[in-house]
Amino acid sequence: MRIISWNCQGAFRNKTEPVLQCKPDILVIQECENAEKIVFPDTQPTDVYWYSDGGKKGIGLFSFSDYRFTLKNEFESKFRYIIPVEVSSSGQSFTLMAVWAMNNKENRLARYIGQVWLAIQHYEHLLEESVILIGDLNSNKIWDYKDRVGNHSDVVKKLETFNICSLYHLLYNQPQGGEKHPTLFMNRKIERPYHVDYCFASSDFIEKVNSFQIGSFTEWSKYSDHCPLIIDFKL
Repeated sequence: MRIISWNCQGAFRNKTEPVLQCKPDILVIQECENAEKIVFPDTQPTDVYWYSDGGKKGIGLFSFSDYRFTLKNEFESKFRYIIPVEVSSSGQSFTLMAVWAMNNKENRLARYIGQVWLAIQHYEHLLEESVILIGDLNSNKIWDYKDRVGNHSDVVKKLETFNICSLYHLLYNQPQGGEKHPTLFMNRKIERPYHVDYCFASSDFIEKVNSFQIGSFTEWSKYSDHCPLIIDFKL
């Protein structure tokens, strides 16, 4: 199973070809326009789930395999783009939490990583299951000093209590806040690199990771300020 997560920076209908060349089984796209506007050139998705809370952009989930998506009954819209979806195939299933951490103009303490912190409290019982939390968290330990209801380190520690770990940090033996591989180049400038996109997975998935790749600035900066995460699991 290959999962790709990518903040496409909008207009995904013009950017499908490069990401499809990576042959995803499951594609998670942040800043994704309404899926009805997207026409794939050759390979058509077998299932699509798109969510927006009223804006022109949201999160798009696309299956290019026999995986199917069902929104979990526990979904709470106040957390905006932390979307819990059941992914099922051939009698097997797991929970996928697709993330695009957003601003919160009404409560500044609950924006970005604060939003993720509140969401994982609400969805805590789902963390006991087979789960992958993936996407653009707009966060890094280097910003822990900012006032939030919960900071980046709080989220990491909370997930670790459920044996849910960041695959990048585990596989590359990197510390939180000291990542050598950026996922975001602010304003598409190579001199402004940050690591803000993550894939956290429960222990059963950790045992089955085959590879973890991050797209390069050279290849992806023509499309977006973010580079995709490409994760292969032996299922």
